[in-house]
Amino acid sequence: MKATLRPGVTRVTRITIDRDRTISFMGEEARVYSTPSMVNDLEYACRDLVAEHADAGEDSVGMGVAVTHLAPTPLNMTVEITVRVVAIEGRKVSFELSAKDDLEQIGAGTHARFVVDVAKTVEHLRAKAAKHRAAAG
Repeated sequence: MKATLRPGVTRVTRITIDRDRTISFMGEEARVYSTPSMVNDLEYACRDLVAEHADAGEDSVGMGVAVTHLAPTPLNMTVEITVRVVAIEGRKVSFELSAKDDLEQIGAGTHARFVVDVAKTVEHLRAKAAKHRAAAG
């Protein structure tokens, strides 16, 4: 992780709400940005910010998220996501999150990510899968 990743660093991402990001269970006229999609978009905005400051072979994984979905956003509106680093503790990076559509704030919250060495993570996952296979038998 480069020294350029520090509290105060911000990233803004703009997303047009397409059909795949919306709920369908209330019918076509009530198709709006789903909470799971908003959480996913917020998390990826944070990951993209970390990636801009990562060393070769590093990436980040989510550790926790707390988001409030404040208002609905209809299909085809644009959402602006702003993520800001608020703290770095070792390899843990904490963020403040905000989302607004063309008319109002629609979401707010916090997120934490952990910077990992991809090769070591893959090695750990292979060992865990092998252990599971052996236990299953």
